[in-house]
Amino acid sequence: MPEAETAYRHAIAIRPDFAESHYNLGIVLHALERLDDAEASYREALALRPQSVEILNNLGGVLQARGLPAQAAELYRRALALRPELSVTHYNLGTVLKSLDCLAEAEVEYRAALALDPRYADARFGLATLLLSFGRYEEAWVEYEARYEPERFVHRQSEVVLKPCPRWRGESLQGRSLLVWQEDGLGDMVQFGRYLARLKALGVSRLTVACLPPLHRLLRAVDGVDEVVVHAEAQAHVAEFDCWISLMSVPLRLGMVDHAQDEALSPAVYLKPDPVLVERWRAKLDTLPPGLRVGLVWKGNPKHHNDAHRSLPSLAVLEPLWQVPGVQFVSLQKGQGEDEAAMPPEGQPLLHLGSEVGDLADSAAIVAQLDLVICVDTAMAHIAGSVGTPCWVLLPAQDIDWRWMHGREDSPWYPGVRLFRQRAQGRWGGVVESVQKALPQRVDTGARAPQMLPPLSLPDAVSR
Repeated sequence: MPEAETAYRHAIAIRPDFAESHYNLGIVLHALERLDDAEASYREALALRPQSVEILNNLGGVLQARGLPAQAAELYRRALALRPELSVTHYNLGTVLKSLDCLAEAEVEYRAALALDPRYADARFGLATLLLSFGRYEEAWVEYEARYEPERFVHRQSEVVLKPCPRWRGESLQGRSLLVWQEDGLGDMVQFGRYLARLKALGVSRLTVACLPPLHRLLRAVDGVDEVVVHAEAQAHVAEFDCWISLMSVPLRLGMVDHAQDEALSPAVYLKPDPVLVERWRAKLDTLPPGLRVGLVWKGNPKHHNDAHRSLPSLAVLEPLWQVPGVQFVSLQKGQGEDEAAMPPEGQPLLHLGSEVGDLADSAAIVAQLDLVICVDTAMAHIAGSVGTPCWVLLPAQDIDWRWMHGREDSPWYPGVRLFRQRAQGRWGGVVESVQKALPQRVDTGARAPQMLPPLSLPDAVSR
């Protein structure tokens, strides 16, 4: 890459009016993630070739990567006006329109891309996530399988490493061994873990889950699970399994099209915290003064593609909540933001447990004893929803995950979840203000009450 950059810059020095050199330099700089420099090169090229759909499309891609979707959409539209049969640009426009919450228009663009190229996997996957966010599951789950086609997706690698073992596609599982293979995030595994017992009930002789260590203790306790192992161990014995499946494909294979019907067969509240862990964490939680026990998570994994939008800038953003009387806050923050929890704002008591948490089994044992969890879009929302603890999720305005749907304050995936949405990207103040106004109602109605013993059975009066 550095050699290519040098060569293109040399070519530009010799002939500065050669648009192709500026354009190709932009491609190199974009690949190096030097977005400002890439934008400058593409704009130089566009000034020389204003009718080039390639330059318009790629400049749109840089602006999209820089978090400027409206500007990107304008460039994509210009390119399509010149060449409407460009499927990749229809796909790109659909993606930015989806991030701008222009959902009907986004669907039109995805379908236009697929009309031009029915095998366009990225467009199928983009359409799938859009349809999932609408709750149009019958078509959505089918298209969601397109994630196995793009080579850059981790899902494609699953097919490679598990090649001796066929993927389960809905045939009978009676008497067969099934490997459930994690290829998505922790939150995905917790949310879709509700289907494990249902898989076992189909007659699976041995149900093994291969997943990351933070999930091991949690999933071992789930009904129907016979064994939980790391990926390497499952891969080493892959030939011993009759078939494998990703949890994210299970709704398709089970025919999930309706939440009400699905809840009856695969309850959202399915996690059973370990009683030993519950007792261990109860001792720490009981050091809190009386009041509503509220868990907090304000940052997610920094490696997540949308973390810049979904995580709060700092713990200080939640400062208005400190003013609500009768609330005791518990920090569940782990990793990014942990340092803030260890040194909370002056005058704000905060019981920080996140640093002591070993895995998600610990998290579940803590959350099950809280009255409420307030968090950004992380795995903790799924833990709370799956143990039955009320949870308020703070959502960004841009690139909202499909499972939180659109325009709703509740979630059909979890009965105890309430959603607080940004009105404008980056503006968390209004979200926190809404939470601050709602919190006193929880204090009045949801605080953990003292546990009372039942009445005693008194002996009959002795006659004298």
